[in-house]
Parts: sequence; C-alpha cells; structure tokens
Amino acid sequence: MNERSASYTHGHHESVLRGHRRRTAADSAAYLLPHLTAGLSVLDIGCGPGTITADLAARVAPGAVTAVDQVTDVLDVARAEAESRNLSNVSFATADVHRLEFPDGTFDVVHAHQVLQHVADPVRALREMRRVCRPGGVVAARDADYAGFIWFPQLPALDLWRDSYEHAARANGGEPDAGRRLLSWALEAGFDDVVPTGSLWCYATPADREWWGGMWADRILHSAIARDIVRLGLATAAQLEEISAAWLQWAAAPDGWIAIPHGEIICRA
Repeated sequence: MNERSASYTHGHHESVLRGHRRRTAADSAAYLLPHLTAGLSVLDIGCGPGTITADLAARVAPGAVTAVDQVTDVLDVARAEAESRNLSNVSFATADVHRLEFPDGTFDVVHAHQVLQHVADPVRALREMRRVCRPGGVVAARDADYAGFIWFPQLPALDLWRDSYEHAARANGGEPDAGRRLLSWALEAGFDDVVPTGSLWCYATPADREWWGGMWADRILHSAIARDIVRLGLATAAQLEEISAAWLQWAAAPDGWIAIPHGEIICRA
C-alpha cells in the first residue's frame, strides 16, 4: 500500500468555509440523488461544513448518515448545521479515507465530494470506499478539474492563479485535475460497473460573481494556499495581491462568467 501523505491545499480559513457552506446536494450531488431513497445508510467522506451532508440526511431519513472529516473543528461546524435543521439521523467522526475504521459492507451509499483530488492515493481511497459499501451498493465521487476552468474577461493574473494553484496542489500530494481521472481511478480500484458523467458549476449573475470573486479574493491572501504559493516560490506576496484584485475586477465586470467542470462516477460495489 502507498504510504505517501497529502495535505489539504485549501486549509480551513473562513473564506474557504464560506465557499463550502454554499454547496448543496442539488448543485453538488445531483448525479447521486436518483440513487437515494428513504432508509438507506450513507457515509459522507470529507463532509466539511456539512451542508451537503444535511441535504443527504434529509433525503434518506430515517436512514442514518455518518459524516467524516479529518479536522475536528470542521466537524463541529457540520454538527451545528445538522442541529440547525433538526436532523437526528446524522453522526460525526474523524476519519482518513485511506483507512476507514468501519467494518466491510457497513453502508448502502459511500459519497465523496471534492475529496479525491486532495488525497495521496485516490485509487486506494476508492478501494476503501468500496470495502465499506455493501455488495450492490453505490460508491459516488465528484471532483473538479482545474485545468478545465474557463472564464471571461481574460485577466492575466487569473492565469497565474490557476497555474500557481495547480503546482501547489501537486506539491501537497494531490491532483487538481481529478475530474478527468475519476473513471480511470475507479477502474484501477477494481470497479467493473461504473457510470461516468460530468457537470458544470457556472457563475455569471451579479450575486454569483460577487460571492465567487469575493471569496477567492480573500482566499488567495489569507488561506493555506496563499502561504503555500509563496513558500514554493510560485508567486510573490505582491502577485497574490494582484490576483486578489483581479478576482474583484472579474466580479465587478457585467459580462463576467466562469465555468467549472466536474467529473462524476457512480460505481456499484
């Protein structure tokens, strides 16, 4: 087994959680929703602040959802999200997707959103996800593909943003272009029944641009990725300021538009 390690490139600064809190099952797990019915048990890996988790729990109630993440403080945020929705069918635990501490065949559905791009060994992670899924159950994963991001207006500082992010993510042991690799990883993990799909996030309304551009204007200055980019010599602090300003410029543009492609897989265990 591969014993490499990886660190989470984004970190858990408020600006990161601000972005993650906006996610819902509808915009982040639509490919999975047709497979969910009341009474199913779900493992949600890398749950973050728990908004997707809570949506899944509402869908499968009275089935149980187990939400796991590596960071205790983030689990506290997810727990508060579930409590705010009066959901009693969610439990929380810390976990490493490479070594899940659950018996074989525990869950009907094992789900991971934006996780495999950050792990040291995504094939091993998928094998673990398969192990804890009951025979005939569903293993589902969705990941973005940074090289496929497209936006308008074209701003040179945003090209530097993407290039710097990709290099930093790989330096941290991850694969930022995971979306296009999910099918390959699933086949290598031993799945022989895989349905691959793709979908987009697209942000172009004034409210969406304000949210996305403002979030990244803060993240590129204050989150873990900012420290990594400077530490690795990928950009200077002054260049990060330029990237931040470019995101605000993009957000203010009346014709600002961005599309973020994702790969998705539904695998039968």
